[in-house]
Amino acid sequence: MTGKDVREAIISILVDIAPDEDVSSINDQDNLRDQIDLDSMDFLDIVMELRKRFNIEVPEKDYGQLATMASCVTYLEPLLKDRQLAG
Repeated sequence: MTGKDVREAIISILVDIAPDEDVSSINDQDNLRDQIDLDSMDFLDIVMELRKRFNIEVPEKDYGQLATMASCVTYLEPLLKDRQLAG
């Protein structure tokens, strides 16, 4: 997966987790939780969805790496580089 693919996958997960939120205007540098209404349970749902869709584990110590879209892509791209975008 490319960085663009990783971003699309994250957007897809966000749409599933928070279907009423507008994810089209996400600024990649700003905190995701500040941009869309995500609580701590929603965040854990995102981590669980990453595990389910891509069979990757995000250790709790790395949760901070998922704060912004840009940091998500930076963190996840190497882990997903050999994966295909889930349709």
